[in-house]
Amino acid sequence: MMPIMIFMTRFYNIPRHILRINSDSKHLNRISRLALVILIAVFASSCEKGLLKVGGDILPESDFVTIRATDSLSVFSYTMFNDSARTDLPSLSYLGQLYDPAFGTSNAGFVSQLRLNTRWDGQPFTVDSMKLFLHLLTTSGTSDEVHSIRISEIGNQIYPDTAYYSNTALDTTGFNVADIVLPALRTDTINDVELNLPGKGVAFGNYLTRDTSKLFYNNKIADFRSYFKGLYFRLNSGSKPFLVSLSLVYNSQLATYFNYFVLFVHDSTGTSKQYSLILDAKNINASFNVFSHDFNTAIGGDKFPNRNTTYKDTLSYLQAFNGVYTKISLPGLEQIKNDPAFSKIAINRARLVVPVSFNATTSIPYISKVLPASLRLRYRSKTGLRYDVPDYLMSASVDQYHLFFDGSLDTTKMVYNFNIPAFVQAYLRDATGDVKPEVEIYQSTGTRNAVFRVNKNKTPVKFEFTYTQF
Repeated sequence: MMPIMIFMTRFYNIPRHILRINSDSKHLNRISRLALVILIAVFASSCEKGLLKVGGDILPESDFVTIRATDSLSVFSYTMFNDSARTDLPSLSYLGQLYDPAFGTSNAGFVSQLRLNTRWDGQPFTVDSMKLFLHLLTTSGTSDEVHSIRISEIGNQIYPDTAYYSNTALDTTGFNVADIVLPALRTDTINDVELNLPGKGVAFGNYLTRDTSKLFYNNKIADFRSYFKGLYFRLNSGSKPFLVSLSLVYNSQLATYFNYFVLFVHDSTGTSKQYSLILDAKNINASFNVFSHDFNTAIGGDKFPNRNTTYKDTLSYLQAFNGVYTKISLPGLEQIKNDPAFSKIAINRARLVVPVSFNATTSIPYISKVLPASLRLRYRSKTGLRYDVPDYLMSASVDQYHLFFDGSLDTTKMVYNFNIPAFVQAYLRDATGDVKPEVEIYQSTGTRNAVFRVNKNKTPVKFEFTYTQF
């Protein structure tokens, strides 16, 4: 006897064979309709191919283009470090210290000129006091300790149109104002603080005004900027790292100053007067950031023994304050540039996909809390100067958020995406050898670090490349 299969049970113990016939008919109809659709699709496809081939033997090959894509071009990443990064006229200035177990200790300070906001009246006076007002944009670290600012007079005149670097040697005169104590600060908001100087600031006020004939500005002769050249600001963080940031850029929207000293005096009649010496002046002061890094204090990492080498590690690094950074080399592009078969191509898509290394913990559950929200790419010319890739710059006039270039953190896929077709096209067309097939990942401002998966990692950096070949 033939065994009964499961699919037969719908007809079991039903005496009328018409059910089986109806069921079979439905299946045959479905099969017939499917076969008809396939035949029509094949016929249409063959007709389309025939139409596309019409005249194909008449036109020259040069009239046809081929679009190709690949994500297999070789990409190599290295951890680099250069303590001589340019930091003049920064959008943000920093005071204090950061510590990361994997990166070690970073110290930050800044140098700036001062600018009188009103003309000195030339009358005799007596200094009563002096105060410092600061608009602190961010704070991080332990604020329950006593933190104090120390300022030192610099000995060399600085200029707003001159390049200055994070390791610029500072010649100080020996005049200092120490122990300018910060009040308790909130870490989740902007802090506007009014700081008292030691001794009510009388000594500093007298020092600034010791030669009143120099209290003027003139671009053609020696003026206040050559008389009092500027100040070096540092923060004593106590036993625990603490960091604050401020901006020395004039706020043109609000048309007001946020960071300045105020000198309080009275004249011979007892009339009180005050003068402001501005840090974020409308007439730009020369300023630059000063950074230093101590990798030896790292306990969770390897202290970057392979930095500035060609060693291909499985991880590469990016550090705040111009610390270690990642260089990405694209030798596959060099092969394309040197291949005559690729002499006529247009770049449709060129994107770097850079995965990050992040493991959520109870204390740090979200990737957005520890990694930079966005990063940038730069390249180095043969002169040694660094520039942002053109893909970042070309959109500035129409896209202030640089959405085409991207560079933002994808918190779901845990990658940074960088679109760079303009840079790639410019490299392929460059006949001077000024640009190499290399880019550097960096952040212009910010205090967060990042670790990338690279080289022989299971999920390394990927270069997606699509081009049209003529």
